[in-house]
Amino acid sequence: MYRSHTCGELRDSHINTDVVLSGWVHKTRDKGFVVWVDLRDRYGITQLVFDEDRTSKELLESARNLGREFVIQVNGSVIERASKNDKIPTGSIEVLVKELTILNTSKTPPFTIEKDTDGGEDLRMKYRYLDIRRNPVKNNLIFRSKVAMEVRKYLSQQGFIEVETPYLIKSTPEGARDFVVPSRMNEGQFYALPQSPQTFKQLLMVGGMDKYFQIVKCFRDEDLRADRQPEFTQIDCEMAFVEQEDILNVFEGLTRYLLKEINGIDVDKFPRMTYDEAMKKYGNDKPDIRFGMEFRALTPKGGTFGFDIFDSAELVVGISVPGCANYTRKQIDALTDWVRRPQIGAKGMVWVKYNDDGSLNSSVNKFFDEAALLDMATQMDANPGDLMLILAGETHKTRTQLSALRMELAQQLGLRKSNEFAPLWVVDFPLLELDEETGHYHAMHHPFTSPKPGQMELLDTDPGAVRANAYDLVLNGNEIGGGSIRIHDKETQSIMFKHLGFTPEEAKAQFGFLMDAFQYGAPPHGGIAFGLDRLVAILGGQETIRDFIAFPKNNSGRDVMIDAPAPIDTAQLEELHLKLDI
Repeated sequence: MYRSHTCGELRDSHINTDVVLSGWVHKTRDKGFVVWVDLRDRYGITQLVFDEDRTSKELLESARNLGREFVIQVNGSVIERASKNDKIPTGSIEVLVKELTILNTSKTPPFTIEKDTDGGEDLRMKYRYLDIRRNPVKNNLIFRSKVAMEVRKYLSQQGFIEVETPYLIKSTPEGARDFVVPSRMNEGQFYALPQSPQTFKQLLMVGGMDKYFQIVKCFRDEDLRADRQPEFTQIDCEMAFVEQEDILNVFEGLTRYLLKEINGIDVDKFPRMTYDEAMKKYGNDKPDIRFGMEFRALTPKGGTFGFDIFDSAELVVGISVPGCANYTRKQIDALTDWVRRPQIGAKGMVWVKYNDDGSLNSSVNKFFDEAALLDMATQMDANPGDLMLILAGETHKTRTQLSALRMELAQQLGLRKSNEFAPLWVVDFPLLELDEETGHYHAMHHPFTSPKPGQMELLDTDPGAVRANAYDLVLNGNEIGGGSIRIHDKETQSIMFKHLGFTPEEAKAQFGFLMDAFQYGAPPHGGIAFGLDRLVAILGGQETIRDFIAFPKNNSGRDVMIDAPAPIDTAQLEELHLKLDI
């Protein structure tokens, strides 16, 4: 028996009990006549004691020779600790060691295994198996497991069946780039790793599995960022014989259940907002509604502003920042420099201070008198003490720039509180997006999304106006889930493919299996997929997903621990009918 108890289990009630513990040496403290060792495992830390009065010389010497991260087993008795430590659950006891066995030695780790470590991110990713021993990462993985178990519990109680779908599938032209896998047995042909189990879950609906879910790995060969990895995990769900309202109700229920079970928070309201409203009020389709600073478009009172930058702009829009009229010129200049960065791309910013005494001054005083500034304040719902920040330019770009500024200010002002949760449904997305480079439309979600009822005929006359029967669930400014009601008949799906630029031959070659299935009694159906990595991070009070993934990739898509991707030898290439010209 390697252990009778864990290192986080022992309490006062165990005093005078003989125990066996195993774990890693966290720290040693040698006072000459006594040696203390902190023994750590996944469950906590227990202090071991070796002293010259109660411990043999050989055992005391062995304790002195223990290195950090040695794996050891001890037999001993639980005794009351003389100097108690109220910072750990086992802090009132210690174990007087009678026997010590070294199960394995350890090299000195390249960084300290502590909550606040001296290891940089690259070093910790290289030695991720050591990083996992640190409480922050360990606890994040335990937290992720708990969330996944609660998801399964809720969906199972709602009658969903978990079904696994294939990982080796067919490459399709929609969405991001596929990761492809060469087939040894079929020369010159390739599988793709799934970006989503989309078509398979629709086929399951045709097969009568009317409530499906799967916690599934998906793969996209695209540029990375803090909340994106080349392989990620989805909570993938589909339901048959449903309308949009049915799906929203079920997955409001899931979100409400998780917030209660995981965070102990009751959330009653799940407001809904159209895509157009979200873009107009917040400049993006996943707004953080935990705080205000809604956009306000400005219009001139007499038909013209008399200020060329505003008059030549497609949109003049601003936000009112509560209580910030006392910002110094240095602080405002820093914000102006921030929006001028290439990542944001604004050419400049107008500011107006609505002072506590009711007076107004601005960066454009020579163009606007106080009456004009007061009219701006009225249009922007500003109050004395507020700072108004205004951008002007092309509509979409200006909204995007102001949205980034709004989020930056919220971060600086401490308005994005990790223990507050504000869910939001965004609905009525455009069905199609115009690619400005090619001039062609592509599906905003995917080509299987149904248009809103009664809008199919608009595809021929005004495709950009067609709204999708689609919905995203946003939590704290992050999209955590998205889905739609699907097309479920061959004729409608054929029309959609045509408008996306597929010839009938191309549609049949790519999606013939799905079109054929629709001819055998496909029910009305729809679904949603949650990003588990992102959901877990937000529930855990963070927005970066990497520390909630056991073995993540870096920003270049590399696993620096195992050094992947890596070349393969010539024999493997030949077996796969591949040849690399280097």
